[in-house]
Amino acid sequence: MLKIGLLSDTHSYLDPKIFEYFKDVDEIWHAGDIGSIEVTDALKKFKPLRAVYGNIDDHIIRSEFPEFNRFSIENVDVLITHIGGKPGKYSKPALDALEEKAPKLFICGHSHILLVKMDPKYNMLWMNPGACGIKGFHQVKTILRFQINGDKIQNLEAIEIGKRI
Repeated sequence: MLKIGLLSDTHSYLDPKIFEYFKDVDEIWHAGDIGSIEVTDALKKFKPLRAVYGNIDDHIIRSEFPEFNRFSIENVDVLITHIGGKPGKYSKPALDALEEKAPKLFICGHSHILLVKMDPKYNMLWMNPGACGIKGFHQVKTILRFQINGDKIQNLEAIEIGKRI
């Protein structure tokens, strides 16, 4: 069993509360719009990190992280990208990846809206952790925490870490 901390849209701001909420996770996953390499450097010093770049990320971040990150963990096939869309309305590159082979867990960011849904068309769980930075239209900074146990995704927690300043 692995515990995962999921965040997105830091936009160069890493709320110190994240370290408290993610103290017991095994890995941190960042779904893009990192903003500055210092954010991922700090996260990597804290826990193992998997990340993708987002549309605001510069060439330094893009040289370190891919646009799509696909991997298997336990018995779960995972696909992470920043601009993925949502069930019924996926972005073109994400839709192409889903049509080729849908994962069990699809993660994206970009919308700044926390939402988790099953997509029955692809038989996959879709997650967007919202935004935990201070730039954007969101009013509350959000993250997700969950466990992967074999082929099960369980104990999902949606966490509000405070108002966007």
